[in-house]
Amino acid sequence: MEKILGSPQPVGAQARKEAGRAARRRLPRSLHAGWEPPPDRPDPIEILQAQAATRVPDLVPIRYGRMLSSPFAFFRGGPAIMASDLAGTPTTGITVQACGDAHLLNFGLFGSPERHLVFSVNDFDETLAGPWEWDVKRLAASVAVAARQNGCSRLHQLEAARTTVRAYREAMLSFAAMPTLDLWCLHLPADQLLEIANQLEAEVGVKAPKLAPHRLERIFAKARTRDDLAALAKLTETDGRTLRLASRPPLLVPVRELWTADDAEQVAEGIHLALTSYRASLRDDRRALVEQYEVVDMARKVVGVGSVGTRCYVALLQGKGHDDVLFLQIKQAEASVLEPHLQPSGYGNHGERVVTGQRLLQTVPDIFLGWSKGPDGDDYYVRQLWDMKGGIDPAKLTPGGVGVYGGLCGWTLARAHGRGGDEVAIAAYLGSSEAFDDAVATFAVTYADVNDHDHRLLAAAVEAGKLKAVNDL
Repeated sequence: MEKILGSPQPVGAQARKEAGRAARRRLPRSLHAGWEPPPDRPDPIEILQAQAATRVPDLVPIRYGRMLSSPFAFFRGGPAIMASDLAGTPTTGITVQACGDAHLLNFGLFGSPERHLVFSVNDFDETLAGPWEWDVKRLAASVAVAARQNGCSRLHQLEAARTTVRAYREAMLSFAAMPTLDLWCLHLPADQLLEIANQLEAEVGVKAPKLAPHRLERIFAKARTRDDLAALAKLTETDGRTLRLASRPPLLVPVRELWTADDAEQVAEGIHLALTSYRASLRDDRRALVEQYEVVDMARKVVGVGSVGTRCYVALLQGKGHDDVLFLQIKQAEASVLEPHLQPSGYGNHGERVVTGQRLLQTVPDIFLGWSKGPDGDDYYVRQLWDMKGGIDPAKLTPGGVGVYGGLCGWTLARAHGRGGDEVAIAAYLGSSEAFDDAVATFAVTYADVNDHDHRLLAAAVEAGKLKAVNDL
């Protein structure tokens, strides 16, 4: 059965393979290397300003401040800029459910429903049906940007990006030969992360000391502590009788402090209505679980880099007692940054777009994942706030380590595309040579140059007073 999204008829494996080979004839793999900013390239600062127009005004300077902190932070916050650039690059025409923002820090650890640690893509705000190459190029570019920020030479940046793309290609070749159901159920438990890291070290011939077993085990242990009880200790306060969310403006501000009493009550009621609507998006068993909790407090929370300024709330829910709590994040979902350059989402609610994309790309998604329409007319999705989440900081990796970690993410991205696209056609396009690896690695280092330029533009706009930035938040 064909898995190209939107295709009305099943297609056999041989025809899918031939589609990939035909795409290679139309678009030689080496052509993915040749890109430079066109003379009429949209102004990246204007792209950021256009996004700011729909966001909470007093939070936008925090977003700019976070993006200014480093070139990699700028890259994280600028998926709309890169989407605009990618729209001018050649593609095979093979479509997947794209992550839309596949950079290194959007991969990480989280807890499965069985409370096991798994590693996967973990951010889907920009997910949309689109070219698989865009995800691969964004991931490879993030590796080059991270390697450069870590002081790696241009050659090491190129090698790290090449390792990342090679891991994606080789994983896709193996997935194309895997039984369909086995691929659909495949996921990466934390212990297998160690095995793949060691395998990549051996294949590439480099050492990644920060990804050594004893270091990864510490990361795993820390992730396991990031649960609702940890959030209870960090995000709440009590007078001995009433439990409520703490006030730590501007990053965590209870609804009761954001507006006057009457307005705060109205906003709180709106969030309650949104959560009621959210329950309808859950399976019956999960709805029954959520309905055993009572919402006791709500606050606005600032999260991420690119998302700063979108409306995001955390809800504190309580079950049978003080320590029986659940924290849900209610996050505004806007149109994907890919949408201006592709077919628009077929979902009437962008929260549903995010949730459906995540369920397709993750083998073991959050059981509390759902969507809602807010009383303000905005779309939202809901997920558990802390669910054993953890990650690897690329800023702490050696030159070899950046490539090995990029390879882990490349493997993981290929697995996601295998669920949300056509692994047979993509594998047939990629082939067994390193032509695609070399081309995208070259693109990645070129894009790191562009990212540096854009980062300097943001700094100049702030210095000139065109934009306001708040630092260190």
